[in-house]
Amino acid sequence: MSDSLPLRLVLASASPARRKSLQAAGIEPDVLVSGVDESLVVTDRAEELCLELARLKAQAVLTRLSPATDQRTLVIGCDSVLAFDGEILGKPADPADATRRWLRMRGRSGVLHSGHCLIDVVAGRRAEAVASTTVHFADISDDEIAAYVASGEPLAVAGAFTIDGLGGAFVERIEGDPGTVVGLSMPLLRRLLAELDLRITDLWTKVAPGGQSVEPLGNVRS
Repeated sequence: MSDSLPLRLVLASASPARRKSLQAAGIEPDVLVSGVDESLVVTDRAEELCLELARLKAQAVLTRLSPATDQRTLVIGCDSVLAFDGEILGKPADPADATRRWLRMRGRSGVLHSGHCLIDVVAGRRAEAVASTTVHFADISDDEIAAYVASGEPLAVAGAFTIDGLGGAFVERIEGDPGTVVGLSMPLLRRLLAELDLRITDLWTKVAPGGQSVEPLGNVRS
């Protein structure tokens, strides 16, 4: 396949935060939700769990694609979990679960792991890795926890928190790439693309005012 073909990136995730991360980095992905049942993977290792789920999500979307001959299609699957006190924490089961977590997490720290699996559809090649970032939580009050849980935000995200939304006020600092905590590490994506002999600049796009049209910027090879 010619290197001059335009690239299409399919994001195998319903996460608006992951899509926004790509868009902020100049990449306009197509979105196709995998529908993977996350309960199917059982392991006590956070890194293994998030990477296996990322693989399953990418593979599930891959089987539903019909690659075109006039473009090179890539699929990226991601999954995130929080390792805290020897436990693996995904999305809370309900508001009570989210509250219990925050009562434990406040004033302490955990490690957010995000698995990434990138597949080149036509070439049949795959690159994958886990990015990990230590998160230090603020010692927030009971009232702050109640208000945060009532907002609904922590119910939709791994670890019951975000740093790019309301929860950002409750994170004192992080050690590592903030994109990992959002759910998609751009530096890691760059390295995975390089393993497939691609550059992240190949995925850059320029969106016209109003978002009406997209033209590729970075797929000119020197």
